[in-house]
Amino acid sequence: QASRIGDQTGGRVFLFLETDDFARDHQAMLGRGVEFREAPRFEPYGTVAVFADLYGNLWDLIEPKRQG
Repeated sequence: QASRIGDQTGGRVFLFLETDDFARDHQAMLGRGVEFREAPRFEPYGTVAVFADLYGNLWDLIEPKRQG
């Protein structure tokens, strides 16, 4: 089981961290050494970038697009 830590999903994102200010939190996380696996991208549903936690699990940092 220990060999699967950080790879429970075969390298796919399965965790999501929602923010109300993507730029602020992305910069803060970069400043603290968080490893982003891609540049921020703009999708129809919002702004998102994939990052890895200390164990290699992949997360989406996401700011959903506001409705209205």
